[in-house]
Amino acid sequence: MSDHELNDSGSNDSVVNNTATDLRAKVRAFCAARDPAVTPRGEFLSARFDAGLAAVHYPLGHGGLGLPRGLQSVADAEFASAGAPELEPGRNVIGLGMAAPTIIAFGTPEQQQRWLKPLWLAEEIWCQLFSEPGAGSDLAGLATRAVRDGDEWVVNGQKVWTSLAHQARWGLLLARTDPDVPKHAGLSYFVIDMHQPGIEVRPLRQLTGEAEFNEVFFTDARLPDANRLGEVGAGWRVANATLMNERVSIGAARSVPREQSAIGYVAHTWRSQPGLRTHELHQRLLRLWADAEVARLAGERLRQQLAAGTPGPDGSAAKLTYARLNQEISGFEIELAGADGLAYDDWTMRRPEHGGGDFSRGPGFRYLRSKGNSIEGGTSEILRNIIAERVLGLPSEPRADTTAAWKDLPR
Repeated sequence: MSDHELNDSGSNDSVVNNTATDLRAKVRAFCAARDPAVTPRGEFLSARFDAGLAAVHYPLGHGGLGLPRGLQSVADAEFASAGAPELEPGRNVIGLGMAAPTIIAFGTPEQQQRWLKPLWLAEEIWCQLFSEPGAGSDLAGLATRAVRDGDEWVVNGQKVWTSLAHQARWGLLLARTDPDVPKHAGLSYFVIDMHQPGIEVRPLRQLTGEAEFNEVFFTDARLPDANRLGEVGAGWRVANATLMNERVSIGAARSVPREQSAIGYVAHTWRSQPGLRTHELHQRLLRLWADAEVARLAGERLRQQLAAGTPGPDGSAAKLTYARLNQEISGFEIELAGADGLAYDDWTMRRPEHGGGDFSRGPGFRYLRSKGNSIEGGTSEILRNIIAERVLGLPSEPRADTTAAWKDLPR
């Protein structure tokens, strides 16, 4: 039965309820057979994957049961009530949020068998090798080459702004395989072993002092054709699926309780330090709090929509809102703190284990780190174009080869 059928209103509500009841029973039986209190964490999580209860929307036999994504919360709640060990999604955020959906959508059964389980268990960390010094927003203009050599490809080029590359075992690589066709048609999509010779990872230190990102250099790095996702030349289509999942994972990845996002830090300061309050600041805080709550509820709605299908351009709106709100809230927090907001805890260079930075460090860190939110995962300018054209149906901007004609139009 399809996701659409399971999520239709009316008589299918009983089907959804029955499926959820069956899923709860499966989880309870699983926990009864493996007491979470005494079963080692790794053994329990490995068995959970093998039972199809890792991510219920994963394919049958590959960690899931082929059920709608929306039923994952049902399984998670049952595991939590049984005291089962939890995942640490921040350890492999790119693997869970971007690699797994792409492998499920475009990978062969053999590729799913090889990569999904160690990915879900965070035994193998993933990174995303898309952006280049000359190809950021215009990703299709990338220059990294992959040249066929029998059953292998030889890769040369450079990638930049690569989160977790210093920890990753595998990378999602978009490379040019045919330079003689239009740029979007000449790309192919691969999974590359980051531990092989010919790959150099260099840290990029940020404004925060951390080196959360990296630049990656390929010099005659080789990968088997068996590591290709999708057909040769179909890389742009596969990459777009990854990017849609990336924007959803940034803008609406998980259920967040009220005030458990950036607005929570500001609300705590407001309540604990009444001497900082003014009427004008109160009005601004109320607006930001309301915006954050609307964004949180919109994210919940987006997650429910995802349960019935695949991510679309709506994820771009969630990510765009997330970036704007984070920057506005962190700016307000600095202003609210007054002179204390100018202090910074530690500028020592760090190589964080999790992507996105440690937002508990303080208002100075949150303010500086938020500046990257409007760049990472698709710049806000590009996301506005996506929303305008694909959501609102507005006409696209004139192409470069028609600029002269547009200049001749009367004003």
